[in-house]
Amino acid sequence: MLRATLKSLVARRVRLVLTAVSIVLGVGFVAGTFVLTDTMNRAFDDLFAQASAGSDVIVRSVSAFTPDQTGPGGGQTQERAPVPASLLASVGAVAGVQRAWGEVSGYAQMVDPATGKAIGRPGPPTLGVNWSGSGALEVRSGAPPTAPDDVMVDAHSASSYHLTVGERIRVLLTKGPRTFTISGTAGFGSADNLGGATLAIFTTPTAQQVLGRVGAFDQIGVKADGGVSPSELASRIGATLPHGIQAVTATSVADEQAKSLEQSLKFFRTFLLVFGFVALFVGAFIIFNTFTIIVAQRSRELALLRALGASRAQVVRSVILEALITGVIAGAVGVLAGVAIAALLRLLLKVFGVELPSTSLQIEPRTIVVAMIVAVVVTLVASLLPALRASRVSPVEAMREGQVPERHVSRRRRLLIGAGMTLAGIAILFLGLFGHASNGASLVGGGAVLTFVGVAILLPLVARPLAGAIGRPIRHRGVQGKLGRENAMRNPRRTASTAAALMVGLGLVAMVAVLSASFVASIDDTLASSLKADFVISNSSFVPFSHGVAQAAAGVDGVDVVSPLRFGSFRVEGANAVVTAVDPSTIDRVASLGLSSGATEALQDGKIVVLARTAEANGWKVGDTVPAAFATTGAMPLEMGGTFTQNALVNGDYLLSIPTFEKTVGDKLDSQLLLATAPGASLGTVQTALETAVKPFVTVEVQNQAAYRQQQADLVHHILGFVTALLAMAIIIALFGIVNTLGLSIFERRRELGLLRAVGLDRTQVKRMIRWESVIIAVMGALIGIAIGAFFGWSLQRALASQGITILRFPVVQLALYVVFAGLAGVLAAIWPARRAARLDVLEAIAYE
Repeated sequence: MLRATLKSLVARRVRLVLTAVSIVLGVGFVAGTFVLTDTMNRAFDDLFAQASAGSDVIVRSVSAFTPDQTGPGGGQTQERAPVPASLLASVGAVAGVQRAWGEVSGYAQMVDPATGKAIGRPGPPTLGVNWSGSGALEVRSGAPPTAPDDVMVDAHSASSYHLTVGERIRVLLTKGPRTFTISGTAGFGSADNLGGATLAIFTTPTAQQVLGRVGAFDQIGVKADGGVSPSELASRIGATLPHGIQAVTATSVADEQAKSLEQSLKFFRTFLLVFGFVALFVGAFIIFNTFTIIVAQRSRELALLRALGASRAQVVRSVILEALITGVIAGAVGVLAGVAIAALLRLLLKVFGVELPSTSLQIEPRTIVVAMIVAVVVTLVASLLPALRASRVSPVEAMREGQVPERHVSRRRRLLIGAGMTLAGIAILFLGLFGHASNGASLVGGGAVLTFVGVAILLPLVARPLAGAIGRPIRHRGVQGKLGRENAMRNPRRTASTAAALMVGLGLVAMVAVLSASFVASIDDTLASSLKADFVISNSSFVPFSHGVAQAAAGVDGVDVVSPLRFGSFRVEGANAVVTAVDPSTIDRVASLGLSSGATEALQDGKIVVLARTAEANGWKVGDTVPAAFATTGAMPLEMGGTFTQNALVNGDYLLSIPTFEKTVGDKLDSQLLLATAPGASLGTVQTALETAVKPFVTVEVQNQAAYRQQQADLVHHILGFVTALLAMAIIIALFGIVNTLGLSIFERRRELGLLRAVGLDRTQVKRMIRWESVIIAVMGALIGIAIGAFFGWSLQRALASQGITILRFPVVQLALYVVFAGLAGVLAAIWPARRAARLDVLEAIAYE
């Protein structure tokens, strides 16, 4: 049996390749995700180690959060209060200290002298730091800054923007722009910048002045004398420090930063893995369909084996072994494909400005093991039912002429199983969406999978009439159109299982389309009712900007109110939360936040205002204490002074006044400015004057209400468009499934095709027949998928209604285009099977059996 199985695989190499490719793509995405995130972890581990290479001990303030409390990205919070500059001398006097220096960092956005545009890409920070000579930064050209108007830039920015030593460059700072002279370039070890961040390096006094650290440092770096261990020196220094200041080894700080990044990357990894497993789920449909067809085609061969003495268990093991070999090969190729995918993603990160240090792609043993297990398990599970069907072939069936008819599940049994799984899937889906379960995301995913499987089981019951209805317009397209329609109707189980793979992919795409349209409609409706400002000033890269922008805008004729918004993070009852700072005296002029009576006065009194549904969920009432904690001040309970109902313009569920925000979170940069004009002012004239006034701050843009609302809609489309692009992997795999099914059916219909050729059907007509059959299958999968996707989209919209997605919108034109796309994709998928069918030798095909 082993030799027979191996010979069967070798004799059908094309079938093996077509079967394996469906799993290869899914496994490749999973393996590529692990390789990429492992590489990023290793790269930043090395970078953090290089950044702290010049120091042995770090003196810093104690975080107000305990080590097990994580920041918004999942890792330990990095927000700490500054340390007094006066500590530098006392730290340097400790026995065993060779050298001590202060370190500061903050916002500094460089402007390209050639174009007047901001230097850097969206995402990575724009940092200003001081030159300390610690050894972490290495001079690449020129010299370190020595004069107040000197600046050193990172080597990557210098190379990318052709910056030269001696050139004058403008730098945007917290209090406004300032011009410096480039004294040199620097890098971190083998890296030209800090993970894509731009660096403007000043003298220490200048850095303290322009970065808001006069009389203070963010931390103090210490180099130990020879023979003194970092841990021993940290202990000595710690004994001299005042309360609230600590000394830790530089290695432990690097480890903290690496662990923080690793926690943040877990979300990124999970996000990508979801799409990998969607692709594998679609691939499982194809594997199941392929082995079902193979078993049907080999039924006489299997019956002969039974007649020669093979047991049912041996037949099952034969099919399982074939699946196992296919899974192992697909897993191995998938790992190699994953390395290629990771390399492409890493290159894409570099294109977007995230340049990783020189580190080779990391292929951990875990990646190989997971990829192989996933490939083998998915293939084996998908082939199990076909294997059991194969074992039921009776030995006497080997004596029959022609292919043994495929056994079908009774309609009643199929209806009961399919309907039961579909209803159970919908129930679990609704429980995840509306049941407030702690594992809601897992329930939603499991419910969706169960629903798709249930519908796939039911699909053969309606595949024949559906294929007939879809193919009705083409039955008059000559004999090839009629035959293509009848071929799709002839074997409803095979047609349904082929269409099911495309159903899953397009179902998820349709769900995203409905959610996107509903999201945009809801946001636009909310902004129309809550945004009263005539203009919004923001950074197109969503990076905070200098307070000088507000000062410049306030000086424009016709501008009556400039109201800033600032965003920060804090903790409520141990959970991460986002807080927005507003100006209580002006916010009502530019926005309708649905503030309750007295909330504005409460903000002015230093109280916190909470989103109404959040307050209700926590059982808070006006006058109650909100258990807040801030990274720089520690636990700081705040009295709840009121509620608000509209949070489309603000981040998070909490509001503070700007003075209270500066005391707790810190003097953060402005994130947005909402502007109202004076009565009678010309909006066009004011906008032109505003654009001129803020032109020195090259990172910001002035938008009127319509432009701002369109920007928010475009942002949603871009984000969900990225999700759709990732789901395209599943659709590609589904198209391979159509190719696979049609290709295998050519072997099954070899004699039929030969007879059609013999009675006058030419090669072109054969190709058209196969193409029409493929189009019908693809359109069927698309229609059912879009129906399920629309249902899922409606469910998600209802679940998110309390979060502001109050309007349900079906993008009818977009969904119709998906159906058209599916038809065109069906034509492409049929190219290879159609050519193969047209090339059949007529006499050989007639003699086949």
